Order: sequence, then C-alpha cells, then structure tokens
Amino acid sequence: MMQYSVYIRHCASRESSDVHVRRVKQFIPDKGQVSIMSITDKQYGDIINLWGRKSSALPPPKAQLEIF
Repeated sequence: MMQYSVYIRHCASRESSDVHVRRVKQFIPDKGQVSIMSITDKQYGDIINLWGRKSSALPPPKAQLEIF
C-alpha cells in the first residue's frame, strides 16, 4: 500500500521546504514510513482532477432583492 493518508503543505521556497523535511524526520516512528514529494507551483497548477460521477447542474441563482 503506497497511500493511506496524503497531506499537502505549501512552502514558499526550497529553504522553507527543507525546514519542514527536517522536522518530519525527527518525528517518524521506528516502524513508520513517510514519502515526501516536492513539486513546483507550475506543476501543481497542471494537476488534472477526475471524478467518476457526473454532477448535476446547479439551479440558477435566485434574484436578489435590492433595497436603496
């Protein structure tokens, strides 16, 4: 099993990422396993999400009452 839980953390720089990697290394249980993958903002922006079911269209918004 590769995935049980997935967590995401945004880091503004490589240095910030390195700080968090060191922190995670300190807390890994003796029999634990942690995989860390670093991707750029551009790579994250290119993610394609797919869902198995089609969602129904949302109803049109109701007219709002304006009071002056």
